[in-house]
Amino acid sequence: MTNPFPESNLGPPSPLIADSDLKLTQQEQFQMKAIYKKLDRRIIPCLWFLYFLAAAARSTVGLALTMNTNAKHSLSQNLGLSTHQTSIGLAIFYIGYIIFEVPSNLLMLKMKPQVYISRIQCSIGIISACHAALNGAWSFYFLRALLGFAEAGVWPSMTYYLTIWYPPKMIAHRIGYYFTAAQLSAAVVGLVSAGFQEMDGALGIVGYKWMFLIYGIIIFVNGVSLLWWLPDRPMYQKSGSKSTFLDRYIPSMPVLTPEEEVLHARVTGPRSRHWNLDELWRITIDIRVWPIVVMYIGVVGVGIGIQSYGTLIIQAINPKFSSIDLSLLFAPIWIADAIGILVITPLSDRYRNRLLFFCGPCVIIITGLLITTYAHISSARYAGLLIVGFGLGPTVPICMTWAAEIFSVHYGGLGVAAAVALVTGPGNLGSVITTYALYSGWKADIAREYKGSNLVCVGLIVASISAACSEWLLVRNRKNKPSKV
Repeated sequence: MTNPFPESNLGPPSPLIADSDLKLTQQEQFQMKAIYKKLDRRIIPCLWFLYFLAAAARSTVGLALTMNTNAKHSLSQNLGLSTHQTSIGLAIFYIGYIIFEVPSNLLMLKMKPQVYISRIQCSIGIISACHAALNGAWSFYFLRALLGFAEAGVWPSMTYYLTIWYPPKMIAHRIGYYFTAAQLSAAVVGLVSAGFQEMDGALGIVGYKWMFLIYGIIIFVNGVSLLWWLPDRPMYQKSGSKSTFLDRYIPSMPVLTPEEEVLHARVTGPRSRHWNLDELWRITIDIRVWPIVVMYIGVVGVGIGIQSYGTLIIQAINPKFSSIDLSLLFAPIWIADAIGILVITPLSDRYRNRLLFFCGPCVIIITGLLITTYAHISSARYAGLLIVGFGLGPTVPICMTWAAEIFSVHYGGLGVAAAVALVTGPGNLGSVITTYALYSGWKADIAREYKGSNLVCVGLIVASISAACSEWLLVRNRKNKPSKV
């Protein structure tokens, strides 16, 4: 197919352009709204289902630790894992995340996005299914590390993919829409795990192994479907691209007509997919990226801690709960999380105030953690977890949007790809802290019903608030000019 947007007509790479900065006629404004709705119908459900399943792959391990404990068929009982070994296995997953987030996202600049994201999802499905064959601590460590390497890039790649189609100022609530998939996934996986526990022993297979096998197959099939479902870049961003095997035999259905792409090109602006190490280094040493990393460390660390050890925290609140009770009580935390996303992220986009709509939910998280820690009534302590879930919801989408907004202005597509990967890579150090050093990883804290771990999480959120204020001051004082370090 001939490219209707030859490179010579594009001019030099430029930042993403918000439609409010262009002189569009009333008819063109109406057309752009229709284009965005069309993109939403095609892209957001695809990303939602993709992330729902990717998040399920992470949630299953935490649930498997407490499944069928009365029959001594839980993951930890079957493998003979100590609490320390469990913490190592949960934490080692994030090593791959930290190392490969940036390289993985930069590869998307060179490859078809639907192909690369499909590769990630298929890998997750295969490795998740292999968890059914675990037979000891070292196989647990190995597969957890392998899953981390495979899944690296899935979250920042989706943020970068959105900026291919939308101006950064418009993506916070869209990130929020598909981020609800992670929360609902945790809820659904928690509920469905009750069913897998009823399958315990069927065909001689314990319940958690059924869970790993079935989710792994579904995730793999979804990965293959992305080759058709997820649209390729707009034609005007494919300058110089050559026809490939996939174009002939596995074509991605275009989402926009040629006429719509012409108007879309005016609004989003051209951008370069080329990069070099010097440009990457400039982004890495830009001082504005690191406060967002600290913001991410705090909120993601707490979120992953609750996701990994939520059933153990609930069990500490009331040791009389059965394993099925724990699964059912785990789910509402993530429903509250999804509600927080749907309520707050649209307000963040509408008022374009990232600081307020990040710090406000952080205060809610702190409130919930303190209630969970110090309340004397079991129901109140559980309600504190629901409050934590609501507050956590919008924080990650706002982190990603703020990074995309700041770094797209002067660094274009590379800025978005590198910045969001830098945020989510080192930012997952918070996940390592909470999965390895807190909760069951902190032996002395088990007898205290995890009060010390909860207070460390409060400290992480305070650090996130401080970093957000620092980021606001940096952007305000520099007026979003490139940082000179």
